[in-house]
Amino acid sequence: MEHIYNFTEEKFKEYFTKIGEKPFRAKQIIPWLYRQKVTSFNEMTDIKKTLWPVLEKDFKFDELECITKNVSSDGTVKFLFKLNDGNLIESVLMTQDYGNSLCVTSEVGCNMACAFCASGLKKKVRNLETYEMVLQVLTVEKLYNVKISHVVVMGIGEPFDNYDNVLDFLTILNHPLGLAIGQRHLTVSTCGLVPKIKEFADFPLQINLAISLHAPNNKLRDSLMPINKAYPIEELFAALNYYYEKTNRRITIEYILIKEVNDSEKEAYELANLLRGMNVYVNLIPYNEVLENPFRRSTKERQRKFYDILKKQGIDVTLRKEQGSDIAAACGQLRSKYLDDKR
Repeated sequence: MEHIYNFTEEKFKEYFTKIGEKPFRAKQIIPWLYRQKVTSFNEMTDIKKTLWPVLEKDFKFDELECITKNVSSDGTVKFLFKLNDGNLIESVLMTQDYGNSLCVTSEVGCNMACAFCASGLKKKVRNLETYEMVLQVLTVEKLYNVKISHVVVMGIGEPFDNYDNVLDFLTILNHPLGLAIGQRHLTVSTCGLVPKIKEFADFPLQINLAISLHAPNNKLRDSLMPINKAYPIEELFAALNYYYEKTNRRITIEYILIKEVNDSEKEAYELANLLRGMNVYVNLIPYNEVLENPFRRSTKERQRKFYDILKKQGIDVTLRKEQGSDIAAACGQLRSKYLDDKR
């Protein structure tokens, strides 16, 4: 049986054609799944009854089990979900002035091994299938009776290491007959898989691209992010320039501020020089500390100084409002804690 939330409109069209039905059935079934959110075919009243048993034989509706959730004093909610095979993933709901944003996981574990990151504490087990990402959105909407208006694929894992499934996920979220989340309300983040950045330039939807940079030079970035040894900053920025030339879309640069590691005035000026002339937006992020790692959050004074330097150098920059720091909201922290507690 197929997982029904794996299917984009195009895949539904192929399926219906294969079983001798008209492709327009795809446009009938999508609203039932994502607007009415039904979980049985006999509720789909505009689909002929003789087709119901065929669909029941070929498709299954899946669910995520919510193992636990932590609620922050600022309203951020972190969910720990169990998949059908027993693996655990996390999602984070953040209430913003502009709506409800969900941070979604794309892999079980992560092989990128960034030194500061809780996700990399557990090696990659497997990619998530498309339906397992879709269900994070549907389940949070159901549990909290909210409409998710923005989605960021920045949870556990490297999204471009699960490229095809992530793109199907984004396509499903954006479908106008389904969840209809705007293209520019969707963001995917990568630590720098250069070939996939170039490939992403040809993706037809105008999805936001974010780059986890976290260092302005190769020596420092090598020590923090092993991916830089495969794709150093020069190759990464050549890919970003290619992406911009193809799409004309502004790129977000994510930069976590780690105390006395990458938060000095020297690094601020280096970063400004690296980005000058590019159509980018820098998101400075106070580090969410991980017990297993030695790194600590940059002081507010150093955060502000770093921000001021970039601003004065003409770089478009914001200092992210802290959310969820009291509930282990960094990617992978809740999963790691749960597994450790079970031992």
